[in-house]
Amino acid sequence: MGLGLLLSFNTAQALDFEVVGGGASQIPVAIAPFAQESTYVQLVTPVIKADLQRSGLFKIVDYNPAVPPTELGQVSFDELSRLGVQALAIGVVEPQANGSVTIKYRLVDVARREQLSGLALSQGSNRLRNMAHRIADNIYEKLTGDRGVFSTRIAYVLRQGKRYHLQVADADGYNPQSVVSSSEPIISPSWSADGSRIAYVSFQAKKPVVYVQSLSTGNQTAVANFKGSNSAPAWSPDGSTLAVVLTQSGLSQVYSVPVQGGEARRLSRSNGIDTEPTYAPDGSIYFTSDRGGSPQIYRMAADGSGVGRVTFEGGYNVSPDISPDGKSMTFIQNSGGRFRVALMDLATRQTLLLSDTGHDESPTFAPNSKMILYATQQGGRGVLAAVSIDGRVKMKLTELAGDVREPAWGPYIR
Repeated sequence: MGLGLLLSFNTAQALDFEVVGGGASQIPVAIAPFAQESTYVQLVTPVIKADLQRSGLFKIVDYNPAVPPTELGQVSFDELSRLGVQALAIGVVEPQANGSVTIKYRLVDVARREQLSGLALSQGSNRLRNMAHRIADNIYEKLTGDRGVFSTRIAYVLRQGKRYHLQVADADGYNPQSVVSSSEPIISPSWSADGSRIAYVSFQAKKPVVYVQSLSTGNQTAVANFKGSNSAPAWSPDGSTLAVVLTQSGLSQVYSVPVQGGEARRLSRSNGIDTEPTYAPDGSIYFTSDRGGSPQIYRMAADGSGVGRVTFEGGYNVSPDISPDGKSMTFIQNSGGRFRVALMDLATRQTLLLSDTGHDESPTFAPNSKMILYATQQGGRGVLAAVSIDGRVKMKLTELAGDVREPAWGPYIR
């Protein structure tokens, strides 16, 4: 395991992040204080540093010049070279006449003494964290070649006392908002592909019903309220359909229902329990079934045809999620009595166990396919954790008060 880092983000009802392992090879970067950022209560550069550190891929080198540089000509390249810095971020925070704030940022290649990238972002002063996340995304992408996920959001279910809350927060756990609150259980949140809606299951009608919640309007619609149980919603890639699990036939089977409402169409047909559907980017559906005698993961076309078994290693493989790039599947595997996060290369079918915890549930990919968020247990309560797809970077995310479960990592906002 690489460098151990400890980051704590303490804010009311936010999530605490603890990076318990970093990548074996980290990129040394420096984030100079941005000119005029001290004018604002919310500083920009600490957010950028925390984002990059949390990825496990960067080593943040201290660099605090007396006068924050805003142009390449003001940068002490010789000093940075002695410190071993490969890339430097500089910038300025400028108030605008209309009350908004503009951040001008540059990413500099220290060895070549030239600009690698730059952004000029303008938003309200209450959106400084958001702009900082976007800058961190830009740094991440320019230095790793992969798109960053610091500007994305996560959803999860928080239980506090006798109440359940469907929470949506920034990817770093800040700005948590309760989207739905109920005295009855809430489970299985699922993001639409455009990030505008969340499907979930609520027991507020004294039975499981699938609802869709608009994040912009707050409107709530019951999409699957058929006889019996309605559960496990998953969005189709085009956002028109939900795969759900119904018990209309007496057994749990996978159906599709139009998001705008309508009749359910049965997709899976077995004498076992079929559940936990999830769509792949190509429109195919992966799901869990015990039709072969033990819980395993299967795949079928969007119309239910061409069913084939995917997992063969071990007697218990459940809760599939397909990476946004379509290359990998994460799932939960029973390994020696421990329920752990696993990753399968869908081309080679090779499987890697990623987590060190043993009560894992609900794995969900980051939109760049590089990290997996999941639920686990710590101290007798539910917490969230994350792991990189190579297993090198591991994080614990703990709610300050309450029991946290059922994570779902949101998509990039188009």
